[in-house]
Amino acid sequence: MNTMRKVSSTGQLTPTQEAALRAISMYKDQHGVAPTVQELADVLEIQPPSAYELLVRLQEKGYIQREPRKARTVTIVKSYNPRVRQMIEVPVIGKVAAGMPILAIENRIGEIMVDAMLVRGTCFALEVTGDSMIDVDINDGDFVVVRQQRLAETGDIVVAMRDGEATVKRLFIADHRIELRPENKRLKPIVISHEDESFAIVGKVVTVCSKADAIDKHKETMPWQHTV
Repeated sequence: MNTMRKVSSTGQLTPTQEAALRAISMYKDQHGVAPTVQELADVLEIQPPSAYELLVRLQEKGYIQREPRKARTVTIVKSYNPRVRQMIEVPVIGKVAAGMPILAIENRIGEIMVDAMLVRGTCFALEVTGDSMIDVDINDGDFVVVRQQRLAETGDIVVAMRDGEATVKRLFIADHRIELRPENKRLKPIVISHEDESFAIVGKVVTVCSKADAIDKHKETMPWQHTV
């Protein structure tokens, strides 16, 4: 199955994971102890399950050690050295649901800085709402960077339109139907027939930026362009 490319500023960490590692270090410097899951979630302005998932990923990648089921046992065992990246602006043009489909807001609300190595073709960014993609570390408030294209392959994470509403899901194509599958075990896929003329792929998600990343919001508006 195809996997989505994520921004990595260290060679191993996504920006969200790097922000979590930095937050743990700063908290320990200020308080003399490691943060609890709830405290880390509060600092990063995310939900506790997402903060817990970040700790799991940091431990898997060898950046921290912790004792299971014990609070304040996080120890940083590996430092991070962000590489120098060439960054470019990608316009943020609205919101997209990672849950039930909602109508995307067709206004340009600002820009987000993205690694130039990851951006090819015409790209835009959308703010994610909902929790249906949390198992691939796409969380409520994150930004997905989307390359405009009308076609995609099974396994791609896409932004799709149906009945004028937008959603982000993993695409699965079978002989007689199309499924938009969530990455959340609690949720069911959206099944679409090949005869559904309201369905269209807007683009493929190429990377995800944490909501903690800088975004320059302004009042300039620009219509959301659906075509490639």
